Amino acid sequence: MSLSVSGTPHTTQRVRDQARDVVAVMAFSATVSVALTVVLLLLMTLGR
Repeated sequence: MSLSVSGTPHTTQRVRDQARDVVAVMAFSATVSVALTVVLLLLMTLGR
């Protein structure tokens, strides 16, 4: 593990990477939720 003198650049980069990962996971989760909702609505509509 490399440390900088102030500790800021590596920590800032790591936080940005984590934030980017969180946004990606949230976007994926929202997409899957919407897709499942649409599929379930279609199945309910076609089942009548």
